[in-house]
Amino acid sequence: MRNDNTITQIPDSRESKIKIAVADIDGVLRSKYIHKKKLARLGDQKSGICDVVFGWDSGDVCYDNVAVTGWHTGYPDAQAKIDLSTLRKIPWEKNTPFYLADFSADAKYEAATCSRSLIKRVAAECKNMGFTTRFSQEFEWYNFSGTPTSIHDAGLHALQPITPGMFGYSGLRTSLNQNFVAEVMDFMEAFNVQLEGMHTETGPGVFEAAVYFDEILAAADKAILFKHGVKEIAYRHNIVASFMAKWNAKLPGCGGHIHQSLWDADGKANLFWSEKGELTETLESYIAGQLYCLPEILPMFAPTVNSYKRIGHGDWAPANITWGYDNRTAAIRVIGGKMESARIETRVPGADTNAYLALGAALASGLFGIKNKMKLEIPETKGNSYAANATQLPANLLDATEKMANSEVAKQLFGAAFVDHFTRTREWEWRQHQNAVTDWELKRYFEII
Repeated sequence: MRNDNTITQIPDSRESKIKIAVADIDGVLRSKYIHKKKLARLGDQKSGICDVVFGWDSGDVCYDNVAVTGWHTGYPDAQAKIDLSTLRKIPWEKNTPFYLADFSADAKYEAATCSRSLIKRVAAECKNMGFTTRFSQEFEWYNFSGTPTSIHDAGLHALQPITPGMFGYSGLRTSLNQNFVAEVMDFMEAFNVQLEGMHTETGPGVFEAAVYFDEILAAADKAILFKHGVKEIAYRHNIVASFMAKWNAKLPGCGGHIHQSLWDADGKANLFWSEKGELTETLESYIAGQLYCLPEILPMFAPTVNSYKRIGHGDWAPANITWGYDNRTAAIRVIGGKMESARIETRVPGADTNAYLALGAALASGLFGIKNKMKLEIPETKGNSYAANATQLPANLLDATEKMANSEVAKQLFGAAFVDHFTRTREWEWRQHQNAVTDWELKRYFEII
């Protein structure tokens, strides 16, 4: 249960250190250790972290196009507020106490850069509208033999998945790496990131896991921590885990599907469920809102250049504005059944998403439909959505970013400050891609041209 930010006691631990972490705009955890005595001295639970965490990309290269921080500001400290309700102990790290923090108490960063602050604002709006949430994100990811050093020394050209072949739902393949599989499931349970299930997916060395549902902020916390935790656990077994959307053109990509439902204020009635299996008024407007907003905010679901290699290429990742009942080829899959489990699944997001942005975008766009009493004018897709006559999503990060940067809908949902900062970081990402010479170019042009 969540509580207020009042320190009543220092976490009981033999370790003198405590680990705190914030998520950057890409959803990468940036962390540091502090002495537990220092936590006791933080009466307002604020700890200084250099704001370069919002001024550089995932490779620590500083942006040249953002306003909130940079060489022009001198990269000062930002005040990260530790959320005491997120206390966990890291079971693979001698039970070191761990907290998440965000910048919701620092006005300069709260509106523009802090993704955890954004999802907190969306969650508060949802609560004010009389709803409670149940959200979860499921992930597919590939696992490779080696260490970060050995893989990078090989130039990333000889990646070796931990198992061969295409073998989804395999009992054999999990037995080959049983210690790793067991540690992921057992350590995540101890880390308060419960998994609903885990199995191999089709592809060499690929797994899928569904994080157990929770209210939206806790669900996003757990999704962020799952990805980070899997990577750390993998290191213990000389494995490198990758959540990139599409690492190999010939193999399936990695989804980060979002499961979601709205409940009444008491959390007792699922507003997406109908005894007759029909769309409720709330669900219809929620789906309509998501589909309407999807092309306007696509970079929040597909944030990297690589994301678009997965979308629309037969990886059960649709590239058009579609929905359907239990249809895994559609952008939104409606899942009926019992009241406890009726929900929708937004299937566009990949495993490379920032969970705070992806889950926040899903909820905000759904609420947009409810607030505007939108009707679902797009017909249900039956069968293969790739063959449907439906509106196509932007096909690359540049087009998607330009659309979002100019979108009044996006600014209405998330504020102009966030849209400006986020789209500038995506424009930067595209420029880095454009400046790179790829293996494809070398192979195609090096000798013949």
